[in-house]
Amino acid sequence: MKNSVFTATVTAVALLASMASAQTDITVAIQLEPPNLDPTGGAAQAIDSVLYSNVFEGLTRFEGDGAVVPGLAKSWDISNDGTVYTFNLNSGVLFHDGTSMDAEDVKFSLDRARSEDSTNAQKGLFSGITDVAVVNSTTVKVTLDQPNGSFLFNMAWGDAVIVAPESIENIASNPIGTGAFAFSDWVQGDRLELVRNDSYWGTAAVLESATFRFISDPTAAFAAVMAEDVDVFVGFPAPENLPQFEADGRFQVLVGNTEGETILSTNNKMPPFDNLLVRKAVAHAIDRQAIIDGAMFGYGTPIGTHFAPHNPDYVDLIGNSSYDPAKAKALLVEAGFPEGFSTTLKLPPPSYARRGGEIIASQLRQVGINAEISNLEWSQWIEEVFKAKDFGLSIVSHTEPMDIGIYANPEYYFQYDNAVFQALMIELEATTDPASRSALLAEAQTIISEDYVNGYLFELAVATVAKADVRGLWVNQPTAAVDLTVVSWAD
Repeated sequence: MKNSVFTATVTAVALLASMASAQTDITVAIQLEPPNLDPTGGAAQAIDSVLYSNVFEGLTRFEGDGAVVPGLAKSWDISNDGTVYTFNLNSGVLFHDGTSMDAEDVKFSLDRARSEDSTNAQKGLFSGITDVAVVNSTTVKVTLDQPNGSFLFNMAWGDAVIVAPESIENIASNPIGTGAFAFSDWVQGDRLELVRNDSYWGTAAVLESATFRFISDPTAAFAAVMAEDVDVFVGFPAPENLPQFEADGRFQVLVGNTEGETILSTNNKMPPFDNLLVRKAVAHAIDRQAIIDGAMFGYGTPIGTHFAPHNPDYVDLIGNSSYDPAKAKALLVEAGFPEGFSTTLKLPPPSYARRGGEIIASQLRQVGINAEISNLEWSQWIEEVFKAKDFGLSIVSHTEPMDIGIYANPEYYFQYDNAVFQALMIELEATTDPASRSALLAEAQTIISEDYVNGYLFELAVATVAKADVRGLWVNQPTAAVDLTVVSWAD
């Protein structure tokens, strides 16, 4: 009898322990809060960080290793001349409001993104589309004005996700997608909540719910992780603390690559930055390694152009803008500024910007440039810098994948207008031969490096600190995303 009772007790305890370990929720912290929840109408990285793949999906999508794979389109056919893509959609796909996703929604989304009044931050992704035609409910035909070797890649961006016409009015606050998670609640200034989509067309998420918390302050971030108030912190903002987490068995530390070219953004139409000699002087005043060491505690890879060093087509052009304060001073004299000048340095919240900005301002002062720092919240940065172009200098990491094409848009916030570069991008879009594309990309990198369009600083590393038993997190970030669709807890 005693043995039976003992056995039953042990069994019950084991069962309770098993139940307790089967955690189905997760709390993920990131530094920046989205200003809105419309990835098709906002430029902020934080929108995609929360929503990409989780809530919204595109015709194609990125995996954690950067591969482009089928998304809402299960397959596609490409015409012999490379100008017509026929997408075969998955059937039975529902939006989170229960309505069907079909070819009409794809047409609506692509037409909306490329329309004259489009507010899509990456409108150039869709500029080559001349027609979107519905063949039937699960087939849509997209016609391009010329072959585009990057078209499937472009369709994987967060800016190209598929939305429904009936959801547009409230999409900024109530996003309705087709993903493995559905939007539940947003307490601005604090958290955003997702719940598993039990009607998901694909492989269901393991997690039943996920909460994103927004913690901008590095000290608060450290405290939240140490106290285990959060399960994961993606883009941990205090790299000086990483060794402490690595030595603590409660945690795992994942350090990977991003597509984030971190640059000293320069307003190319605002005097004196409309002068090539001034931009060149700024570039030679910057000590990249000092910024990486001082602001990022060694995490980051120096760059000399707007291109990821891990990309096979990367060209090392750091020598064009080597640290040389004496040369910077001489260039300022040649440009007509022997006494230097004053400008603004408007910084968004991320620590790479705030910490890096202090270092850069000090370096610029050494050559006679007084950069007055203004610390902005993300929404302010979007309005003042990105939209109004009211700035001299800024610091931001461009996390979109292989986005060198933004330099072909003279209306983009740093306002670079080079007809040769624009023609080169048109040629690149029409080129499918890999060797020819590599040559064109090398030329493109060289042009913007030698034009000193921006100060090219470093490729942003991403550090994720997570509880030791979390599985399925991305190590690298081929796009700005915290993809939770395959995340689980260890048994």
